[in-house]
Amino acid sequence: MTTNTFLMVPPVLAGAFATLLAIPGLQADTLEEIQQRGVIRIAVANEKPYGYLNEEGKALGVGPEVARRILDDLGIEEIEWVETEFKNLIPGLEVGRFDMAAAEMAILPERCNRVLFSDPNTSYGEGLLVLASNPNGIRAYEDFVERPDTIRVAVQEGTVTQDMFEAMGVDPDRIVTVERLPDAIEAIVRGRADAFAATGMTVASLEQMSPQVEVEFNFNDPVVDGREVRYFGGFAFPRDAEDLRDAVNEALEEEKRYGDWQQTLARYGFLTKDIIYSYRFNAEQLCSGAG
Repeated sequence: MTTNTFLMVPPVLAGAFATLLAIPGLQADTLEEIQQRGVIRIAVANEKPYGYLNEEGKALGVGPEVARRILDDLGIEEIEWVETEFKNLIPGLEVGRFDMAAAEMAILPERCNRVLFSDPNTSYGEGLLVLASNPNGIRAYEDFVERPDTIRVAVQEGTVTQDMFEAMGVDPDRIVTVERLPDAIEAIVRGRADAFAATGMTVASLEQMSPQVEVEFNFNDPVVDGREVRYFGGFAFPRDAEDLRDAVNEALEEEKRYGDWQQTLARYGFLTKDIIYSYRFNAEQLCSGAG
């Protein structure tokens, strides 16, 4: 295998550089063009443990680590990592800011109308971050429906969790949106919100950042239409990048069968249940509303 070289675009220059690359109506680069160029642009949303850049600019998380091995197999030697807000992942793919997203974005029908997805790389459930000792006794998402005048929930803008609360009928005035995950801690500590709702591993990573917040371990998993809410995360691509998506799918299948995929997920905190569930559906089924 070739050893990948990693390039990071400084945040100040990323927007200007992306503008030069993002030409409306321009077709996505083909797999052959990317291989000839030797460089692929991949976006992360700076969310642990899914995909993020450390202080040295190295891409970590289950998405980047699996993507790195897959792209090695496809003969792509360099990765140019682009850090962006989660809400900008799909728009960025649509206008050509990057060739691929490795943020373990949940595969949902409405998103499939805008971008292509690989088959699932991960599966994950929900969680809840609260003020230390949980003084408000918040243990379920339903609490924000049943106690609309007393508690507020923070969510990351553009996520499926935000969509879920809106669908549950939570008063929009009781939903606080944040762009960056560290902002969620500040919102709780400063009293702007009483809890932060996100995937279980996201809230677990935030708990490690401040002693003033904690994960609610007695959290009741949300159930919709009689089923526990669970998401299936995959790599995302522009709508016309089918050859790249198909090649990644093939390499991902090989990685899941014969590579270090399972060990990688376990190292980032995914449970046996998460690993097993990732085989339950393929992208086509999830785009059709399964899951």
